[in-house]
Amino acid sequence: MQDKFKILFIGDIVGRSGRKAVKKFLVDDANKNNYDFIIANAENASHGFGLTKKNHDDLLNYGVNCLTSGNHIWDKKDIFQYIQDSTALIRPYNYHKSLLGVGYRIFNDKIIVVNLLGKTFLPPIDCPFESLERLISNLKSEGMLDDKILFIDFHAEATAEKKCFAKFAASLGATAVIGTHTHVQTADEEIMCDCAYLTDVGFCGSKNGVIGMEYEASLRRLVTSVNERFEVEMSYPYLFNACEIEFLGKCATSIRRISFEYTQDEDKESED
Repeated sequence: MQDKFKILFIGDIVGRSGRKAVKKFLVDDANKNNYDFIIANAENASHGFGLTKKNHDDLLNYGVNCLTSGNHIWDKKDIFQYIQDSTALIRPYNYHKSLLGVGYRIFNDKIIVVNLLGKTFLPPIDCPFESLERLISNLKSEGMLDDKILFIDFHAEATAEKKCFAKFAASLGATAVIGTHTHVQTADEEIMCDCAYLTDVGFCGSKNGVIGMEYEASLRRLVTSVNERFEVEMSYPYLFNACEIEFLGKCATSIRRISFEYTQDEDKESED
């Protein structure tokens, strides 16, 4: 009999407000006990850009098992001191092979988590389609895909690229392709050929900001076209966006979006 397995995937965590929302859902509300494995995209977890060692450790202590990332993974310089030592953090696989870190990991001999960057509207990078095809070919030749869930965080901008990539990945044997990066949860979850898909899982952070950042700086940047420092929006309510996927064996059987809002009163109660 095939085993059932439930994964929680948490959308892009943006700064302290995002980390507080994750802690509220996993620890204070004790939801971490409802899942067999928890993945979170943490490339914006430290002041909105990158991931510090402290925040890396805090998220693991909250119950996260694997941390994926994206194009902002290198923004905090201490990443170069600890990325090699982390057993949970993944940077995009299609970065140049000379860079530190790894683009996929195998956990508990049960799940392979892969992180890939899209090409459209993002800096030049190795083709994610070719990179995934090469990786899956290598894994198959080593007999690594026979009984494992293959979960992909596809960190990309364009909906069309995400949808096309998901169909391509499913044809190669992927069993979950979940989009990140745009920070807006989409309503197009589906199971395609035993593969769970969602264009974007959303984000964790302040609902009042602009995809997690302060409105005023975002407005000035868009109006003037002059770059300036973004600050993380800290006002309540805080959003917690995620999705949960159930598997039977290695095949996805269901996917459900999760979206909660936490008020300041709820947060105070959790700290008492």
